Amino acid sequence: MVNPALRHFGTWHVCTWHFLLNIHYHMVNTRYRILLVEDDVNFGSILKSYLELNDLEIVLKPDGKRAMDALNKQEFHLCILDVMMPELDGFSLAEAMKDAGIKIPFIFLTAKTLKEDQVRGFRLGADDYITKPFDTDLLLYKIKAILRRGGENGETENKEEFTIGIFRFNSKMRILQSPATSRTLTAREAELLKMLCLAKDQFLIRKEALLKIWGEDSYFTGRSMDVFIARLRKYLKEDDSLEIVNIHGDGYRLLQN
Repeated sequence: MVNPALRHFGTWHVCTWHFLLNIHYHMVNTRYRILLVEDDVNFGSILKSYLELNDLEIVLKPDGKRAMDALNKQEFHLCILDVMMPELDGFSLAEAMKDAGIKIPFIFLTAKTLKEDQVRGFRLGADDYITKPFDTDLLLYKIKAILRRGGENGETENKEEFTIGIFRFNSKMRILQSPATSRTLTAREAELLKMLCLAKDQFLIRKEALLKIWGEDSYFTGRSMDVFIARLRKYLKEDDSLEIVNIHGDGYRLLQN
């Protein structure tokens, strides 16, 4: 027969252990807080639940006005914005964030598929523009890539010097140098390599690079970018540990094995 004192001790011990695990769980899960702005209540609730299952804290707001109020009261690591909303649409919200000096990465997630809308979104500073319907796994992959990129303090847009395997790269001087070679890159080659370096081991969104470097996302600029990627692969092949990988046709990763 089990001593009642031991039974109570065991129960207390198990409860305490679950309590501590629960604290740890919430500490991990609240590491990244995302503001989801979506006027479709059912869709917003489903997406919120999916993202919360993947270790993200989600605050859901139904329109841009209430989203702006939340941004003034809480800190967020990322915003996911619908475009067509009452009170304040997604584009206007992005402009209001910029005017207020709120520097938070944001993604447009919208049914507006016209090219001019996508260009407008990226010109407003969006980190991505995703059209509905979409693949939830790919959305999650892009979200986590943006969050990781934003968390690396040293990898900023102003950085000029990079170490890539055996190479040293000066993006301002456009010089790619190894112990055996030195090469001056073209302006577009240097800008594309810099974007890959800033997203190293993560995800460089193809559309983002096209709009930033070529000024538009079209069939012809896409083919041009493919040529530049091929050139960079050729330049880096001196180091077998380096690889530029194509991710589902949506972007690239610069990997060092």
